[in-house]
Amino acid sequence: MINTYQTSLAPPPVPPRLNRSHPVLIPAPLASQGHSKSLIRFLVGVVLLQLVLSVGGFIYLYHTNKMETFPSTEGKAALISQKQETSFKALARMTVMEGSQKVKFTPGYLEWDMNHSVHRKINYYHNSWLTILEPGDYYVFSRVTFSKGDSKQVLASMIKLRKNATGDEKIVMRAFCSLDSYIASESVPQLCTATQGEVIPLEKGNQLSVWVQDLSLVDYREGATAFGMYKV
Repeated sequence: MINTYQTSLAPPPVPPRLNRSHPVLIPAPLASQGHSKSLIRFLVGVVLLQLVLSVGGFIYLYHTNKMETFPSTEGKAALISQKQETSFKALARMTVMEGSQKVKFTPGYLEWDMNHSVHRKINYYHNSWLTILEPGDYYVFSRVTFSKGDSKQVLASMIKLRKNATGDEKIVMRAFCSLDSYIASESVPQLCTATQGEVIPLEKGNQLSVWVQDLSLVDYREGATAFGMYKV
């Protein structure tokens, strides 16, 4: 007997049951419009704050640099006052008189050329002495160049001080130099310079001058020998 119920077709689908529950899809709630506005306001506030801080920093740096470049009125006045005070201080820079002291083997005081010397609030006396008009501390200096040596003693220059034109003299500074030979060659001259400088308290009327052991040994060329002082 042939089975007429066998077939190669798939069986029909099973119909759904009426009593089976189906899943219900609920859409997610969208972000509220108020929350988005708050976020935008926050970001805008941060940007504005950074902008304000940047502008404020720029203004601060600008004014700081301007104050450093242009000092205050008080600072300018103090600077001008200091310059004026310095420019009116007592001073002297004396240039030795050329060719006027060539007596052989004679000790004495150097004489100064008043036409080429500078002195302010300091007088001169007999072309050799400087007279103090304002009391105070003075830096006193001298530079004496010797063009010849001395076979008997070391070359020396001394700054002497006296209380007034008739006072006793005393040595307040001295400087020395030496040459290899006391015989100078015309082709290769020998020179040495005795330099000295020191701060000395001086009173009104005090006088100072430069003394050397032999006026004939001094180099009288311009710039070689000088004497001066200024109030500190």
